[in-house]
Amino acid sequence: MNILVCVKRVPDSSENEIRLNRAGNDIDTDDLVYAVNEWDNYAVEEAIQIVDKVGGSVTVVSVGTEENEEILRREMAMGAESGVLLSDPLFEDADGRKLAAILSAYIDKNKFDLVLCGAQADEGGAQVGGMLAAMQDKPFASLVNMIEVLDEKKLKIGREIEGGSQEISEIELPCVLSIQTGINEPRYVSIRGIRKVASVEIPTLGASDIGFTDTPLRLQKLEYFQPELGAGAEMLEGSDEEMADKLVALLQAKGGIK
Repeated sequence: MNILVCVKRVPDSSENEIRLNRAGNDIDTDDLVYAVNEWDNYAVEEAIQIVDKVGGSVTVVSVGTEENEEILRREMAMGAESGVLLSDPLFEDADGRKLAAILSAYIDKNKFDLVLCGAQADEGGAQVGGMLAAMQDKPFASLVNMIEVLDEKKLKIGREIEGGSQEISEIELPCVLSIQTGINEPRYVSIRGIRKVASVEIPTLGASDIGFTDTPLRLQKLEYFQPELGAGAEMLEGSDEEMADKLVALLQAKGGIK
């Protein structure tokens, strides 16, 4: 099975203090530490496990600058056979629709049985997977937390739905799936694995290489802000035990418990 996994380079929230830029319409990207998107990491692991069972290959692709090679090599060190960087001035400042269009143009030049994306990325839009499937006219499922290969033309999948319930479905190949965290446990990437792929060539493809025609932005960020605390909100302080005692007292005072 030939599997493509779309991966994104995002600010590492565990290593950064996220601040707004001066314009107030985005985060300040100066001096940020970046990493592969958490959801994408699970998608790569799932692709590797599928290939381990049924055979095939895993390709990871990312849209961005040459700095994205770092995350591509990391996923190759996990076990992906190859990586592809899609980089061009036309790709800059892409919204979800434009990212999907870029990836769709690349897929049109290749043949993949299965395309995996993370359920969402740093901005939480959760749009690219569904848009990509629509552009490719392929079946799509989101929040997938289980995949079983039934045969060469069909998968059995589980989806996380509202209330913590599990939905089990069958989906035809080729298809696009967005992967939820918890579907597996991504493997540890060793220093030896990183060194092994350090000198592997990663092809860089531009707009003309994949036949991409620029598309106008349909979604533009106007403002980022932290909402104010609602009336009556109270932040508890102290140790865990002290905050627990305060919470119980508040609930008793409000009639929530007796």
